[in-house]
Amino acid sequence: MPPKQTPKGRQVSASKTPARPANGSKSLLFAIVAVVLVGLGVLAFWRGRDGADASAQTQSEQSQKKSIADVHPTPAAEAAAAAAAALGPHKQASYPPIPFQAYAPPRPREVVTAAFEFAAEHPEVASYVPCFCGCQNGGHRGNEDCFVRRRGTNGDVVEWEEHGVECAVCIDVANRSRQMYNSGASARDIRAAIEREFVPTASTMTPTPRPPAN
Repeated sequence: MPPKQTPKGRQVSASKTPARPANGSKSLLFAIVAVVLVGLGVLAFWRGRDGADASAQTQSEQSQKKSIADVHPTPAAEAAAAAAAALGPHKQASYPPIPFQAYAPPRPREVVTAAFEFAAEHPEVASYVPCFCGCQNGGHRGNEDCFVRRRGTNGDVVEWEEHGVECAVCIDVANRSRQMYNSGASARDIRAAIEREFVPTASTMTPTPRPPAN
């Protein structure tokens, strides 16, 4: 094909398409493979981290349950629980005013009142049921101590424990015990059920004696 003439008579050769580098597709493939490998590495890292976190959490939970299981009542706690249990079931004609505060309690007032009255009337149950709020640091030996501070010689409550008004855990333990008692459960069955329900999420437990076999 003869060369084209420009208006000024200059000759221009026909244009040619530049050749594509032979290694272009290989470079693209290598880049894709590299991205995939990096992504797999990141995924493996995060999975390993999640597994380590889960393992640490499991070990912490096992250690926590072991520490709770290692709580043992003192001879004084054993004697106090037996003395309280000997009073119940104990009906009382009237009660001192429950020490409600100016602010609302963590549970409805009627629920709080039911917890106090159950602890007062059934020391044979409440003295053998543990609490899980940390109140052993205040000298509590069981759920009865969360509500009853002092009884008279006849077993009647003459002074309430104010802590029971403010603590949702104490109230919930007492009312769960009350519900089971009303359904006919024994003190041993109530104790076992309370532990199954509260221990998995608890970090502490009172050194409460277990109810006698009979």
